[in-house]
Formats: sequence, structure tokens, C-alpha cells
Amino acid sequence: MSEQTQQGERQDARHVVIVGAGMAGVQTAVALRERGFTGAVTLIGAEPHQPYDRPPLSKAVLLGKAEGSAFDVDFEQLGVELRLGREVTGVRPAAHQLDTPEGPVDYDVLVAATGAEPLRLPGTEGVPGVHLLRTLDDAERLKPVLAEQHDIVVVGAGWIGAEFATAAREAGCAVTVVEAADRPLAGALPAEVAAPMAAWYAGAGAELRTLARVQGIEPGAVILDDGTRLPAGAVVVGIGARPATGWLDGSGIELGPDGAIVADASLATSAPDVYAVGDCASFPSARYGERLLVHHWDNALQGPRTVAANIVGATGPEPETYDPVPYFWSEQFGRFVQYAGHHGAADTQVWRGDPATPAWSVCWLREGALVGVLAVGRPRDLAQGRRLIESGAKLSAERLADPSVPLKSALES
Repeated sequence: MSEQTQQGERQDARHVVIVGAGMAGVQTAVALRERGFTGAVTLIGAEPHQPYDRPPLSKAVLLGKAEGSAFDVDFEQLGVELRLGREVTGVRPAAHQLDTPEGPVDYDVLVAATGAEPLRLPGTEGVPGVHLLRTLDDAERLKPVLAEQHDIVVVGAGWIGAEFATAAREAGCAVTVVEAADRPLAGALPAEVAAPMAAWYAGAGAELRTLARVQGIEPGAVILDDGTRLPAGAVVVGIGARPATGWLDGSGIELGPDGAIVADASLATSAPDVYAVGDCASFPSARYGERLLVHHWDNALQGPRTVAANIVGATGPEPETYDPVPYFWSEQFGRFVQYAGHHGAADTQVWRGDPATPAWSVCWLREGALVGVLAVGRPRDLAQGRRLIESGAKLSAERLADPSVPLKSALES
């Protein structure tokens, strides 16, 4: 019997269980079949809904322009068993077994793809009128709030806060955004880059209050720490997210200080036959020389391909490694914002255009090589920049600073 035949028979006998039915989990199942995996695949999701995409929740679904955002995947045809509305409460790697309220689930290979869960404002759990926006049910609860044009207070001027404020203004609601920092996106972008974005709120008719903290919430009002009372028919909290890894408590699978599963360069965890992908996992980036935790859609799309390749053994004895150029986008206040790379270790920042105009971008270099780019209304900068980051090419900061020069033409001579 040939080695290839033996490998195929071993593959046929294996059962891959994927925990998490979001983008990362669904794409892992799809990628396994695309790679030719013929064993059993089970996808377990805590929500009862057919697996769905999340970005439309803060846009089309929230505004009633779409009923949902279910993935266009025929799971039956793929031979993927769906177990929906089923929560996984624990895992015992030594026994290759998951714990669920309905009983144990055995696996040969486990993929953790449980994503992230939104942070709650302390003291607001169960308070009427306080909402999160992460799930389809969250969006359904918020749709009538927007339709009735309530006064809305958004807590947090990050990506999700800005996107929700955009939708609420489009629906005709009065919107006040409360941010504890001195600017929007304080944790995501340098101060000088994020500061000009504050004007976007006023331009869209939303009020942005920075250096403001919520002291309490009463029926119909939010009280700030300076005593200000803001009218609020509803409060939407968007203060960040953390990896949804509580179900791994006691499993022995290594978690980082941020709560993320510590995956290696092949997205394998510290436990045998267990992989982790998407928002719940961090991975070492040789490109950036540090461990990255990326809470964005593209990471949940790309990582599963590496996991599937390594489960199938498609790359031979050496596992496939995962070291992407992170990418995400956001639509807010009539602007299309895109970001690629990771600017944390940059030593040079170059502006391309005036941030007071509708279209501009910022590039970050490290020792002359492009490592990150933020593009507002300049998709060509983003597309070219992403490729240049992947190539590691050296660029001229002087040529970069001229917004009329394409990024690909700013190479060092």
C-alpha cells in the first residue's frame, strides 16, 4: 500500500470538529473540503441561526435593508454537519473530547474559532435600553430603536461605535457619542492621525464628547462623570472586544494575558490536534517581529486556509505558516476607511494629502520599508500599499509624500 493511500485512509477516519460558526469556523469547513479532506466535519455554533456574516449587521441589517446575512454555503452538499444553538462548555484535550450540555462530543482534530465577545460597560448588564452590537439578535433588537428615531447615546468612539453612529444618523436619530479618550480610535491609531476624524462626527450631525465617562444610566438618560445628563432612549456600548475563550478554562490550552489562544506560526495550539483561528487566537508574525491579535474579518477569512492545509498535511512534513498583512475596512460618515499592515514598530510616518479633504492616506515605514497604510477614500493607495508591504520593498519617503505619485512609483531607486 502506498504512503499516499495510507494517508488518504487515515484522513477518511478522522473527525474534525470546529467550535464557532462565524466566518473563521465556516471558512475552515469550506477550506477543508477544498483541500480534499474526506473525513467527517462537524461545525458547532452557539447561536441558533444559520451561520452568518457579521459586517452587514452594523449596516444593511441594522437599517432594515437586509433580513440577514447568512453565508451562501450549502453545508449539506459539503458534507458538513451543523450543530447550532449548542454551547461548548469545556474541552479535555487528553481525551479528545468536548463538553456540552447535551453531552460529550469526540474529536480527532479540534479547531477553535469562537471569535470575540464585546466588552460590557460595568454595571449595565440587564439594564433596560442598554445594547451591544455583535450578533444577529443584537441587530434585530436595535432595528426598531432606529426606526422609531430615539435619542441614542453611543459609548465608545472606536470602529463599531462610529459605524453604529453612522447608521443611526442615517435613520434620523439624534446621536451623542461618549469617548473616555481625547479622540476617536485612541487605541487603534496615532493621535495625530485619529484627531482629524473627530470632525467627521459633527459633519454628520452627531455630537462627539471626548474625555467623558459614563457615571450611570437611568431610564431615558445617561449621566456623565461631570454631572451632564444626556437624553437617551437607547444606549449602545462599543468599547471593544475580548477573545471568547472562557470555554477553555481548565483545559490546559495556553492563553495569553489578553485572553487569546496562543497559537504558533502554523496556528496550532499548545494541545495536540488543536488549532485556533480568527479573533480568538494570536499568532507570531515574523514580518512584524511580534505576536498579533487581529480582530478583523479578513483574518477570519485567511487563517482557515492555513489551518485546513495543516490538518490535511498538504504541505508535506513542514507545516504551512501564517503571516499575513492584516487588513480591514470601515464605512463611517460617508467615508470608506481602509487599513493594511501594522504600524506599531514604524519609525517614519508620511502623510499623503490633507486630512481635512475627503481623500487622504498615511503611510508608515520601518527602515525604509512600508509596514502600514491607512487610506481614506484612496483605495488605490491601499491596494498598492498592501502589495508593497508583502514584498518588503524600500520606498522613498519624499516621493511618498506627494499624493499625486502612485505608491508603486515611490520605490527607492
